[in-house]
Amino acid sequence: MQKFTAVGPVIDLRSDTVTKPTPAMFSRMASAELGDDGRGDDPTVKELERASATLLGKEAAVFLPSGTMSNHVAILAHSSCRGEVIGEASSHIFRSEMGGLSLLAGLYPRPLPGRAGAMHIDELEAWLRPPSLTSHSLGTAVVCMETTNSVGGAVLSLDHMRDVCTKSWQAGVPVHLDGARLFNAAIALGVPASTIAAFADSATFCLSKGLSAPVGSVLAGSRLFIERARGFRKMFGGNLRQAGLLAACGLVALEECTQRLADDHLNARRLADGLHRVDPHLVNPADVATNMVLVNVGRSVADAEQWMRVLSDYGVLTAPVSTDRLRLVVHRHVDVSSIERVLIVFAEIYLTRPATLFAM
Repeated sequence: MQKFTAVGPVIDLRSDTVTKPTPAMFSRMASAELGDDGRGDDPTVKELERASATLLGKEAAVFLPSGTMSNHVAILAHSSCRGEVIGEASSHIFRSEMGGLSLLAGLYPRPLPGRAGAMHIDELEAWLRPPSLTSHSLGTAVVCMETTNSVGGAVLSLDHMRDVCTKSWQAGVPVHLDGARLFNAAIALGVPASTIAAFADSATFCLSKGLSAPVGSVLAGSRLFIERARGFRKMFGGNLRQAGLLAACGLVALEECTQRLADDHLNARRLADGLHRVDPHLVNPADVATNMVLVNVGRSVADAEQWMRVLSDYGVLTAPVSTDRLRLVVHRHVDVSSIERVLIVFAEIYLTRPATLFAM
């Protein structure tokens, strides 16, 4: 099979986790005041936690190494007994967290069908039970929502979130929001992050997804909930020491990087519009809500894995999410010129070279 050489620097669209820290982050790290966060006395971490709680409209917050750990800590801190965790089937906790609900938390996953990351409300009503064990069935321990959706970047509507939390709270079930990209959702909806987080007892967001911090996630909720969460953080090995070095980057992320996410959304739409011009079956631009573009290569002669390998030869890195779809994630290091180059590459592959590139 013929190989082609990339022209120009690599364009990494695999995820917005590939962003590098900003110069301001390195500067803040160098001057950060440090302590032992495992003992609760790192002043920079405490500042980040206070700022995060305020942004989300919660009483308190805790800094953790990752979003996956944040989700597991939150679910355990909410769970008063063994039971089911309900959420939409494509959400991160069911697809990408290595079965931790069962293996680590001892809880049973109950993924529900939905559309664009939003579980069907009638399915929620059918499976939602008070959080207590009976002789016939497990109760519901926690209901989880995710915004934006980690597969395609879809944003939950506030009406949907209100319906989910109202029905859950009426049943006495706590609600956790996996808001790894919560600020993307806030930009898309044109509301503060606190407006979204109000529809959950706890909410988490990642500092390293699109916000350019190197490491870290923040979990926010009531003061009592966060006290309990700190115990589970320690149990998972998530206690950190001089974590102010990382928290300093998180503070810069909140101060300087949340509003610029709108640029990523605009560039993602440019990418989707361009791919639609190459072939309307590749992308429906109306489906692009934030910084992710799902590309349907099902009508080509190659599957998504083959597309990923060939694109990488051209210097464009992507990630398959199914046999016929690629996920392209736009971030701070992908500018308009990068988008233009990606579109040229797709047109070259899709329109002129498929038989040569994908011959077995």
